Amino acid sequence: MANVLVPLAQGCEELEAVTVVDLLRRAGISVVTAGLDDQPVTASRGVVLVPDMTLDDALGQDYDMVVLPGGLPGADHLDNDPRLAGLLKQMAADGKYTAAICAAPKVLASSGLLDGKRATGYPGVLQPASVPGMDYVEQAVVTDGKVITSRGPGTAMDFALQLIEVLAGSDKRNEVEAGLQRSA
Repeated sequence: MANVLVPLAQGCEELEAVTVVDLLRRAGISVVTAGLDDQPVTASRGVVLVPDMTLDDALGQDYDMVVLPGGLPGADHLDNDPRLAGLLKQMAADGKYTAAICAAPKVLASSGLLDGKRATGYPGVLQPASVPGMDYVEQAVVTDGKVITSRGPGTAMDFALQLIEVLAGSDKRNEVEAGLQRSA
């Protein structure tokens, strides 16, 4: 079973965080939520999230993927955390997956993970001229190698389903999606 880390920062976008955690767990994927400190996380719309553990404690485990929810100022807090930058670089060096949605792709960019990649994010968050070789595209979800990015709250379900497909296969993605009753 795949093991995924979802860091939660004060001011994160709750729709993105909860959708990712919920759908991955529906697929039987192990998900650890980790706060940057030991406090409950008050998300961007006032929803209070209680992480499973602190990031310091979470860093003692191995992960197949790290998924960054967006939202502001949540993505700024993630971007300013050197522990997370180190983890993202190590994940990339180990050939493991990193994923980010909405404002959080800028965290991947700051760590050099979007250099030479196709990527997307919330409009205005990524400045293509400042990321060497990045090809910015306006698609709901973009996968380039081991890097997966997405646009924003409205694409959170598509993003989470793509993460399931990458980690558990298309049959598991289809099974989870069928249970969601997204189509008539």
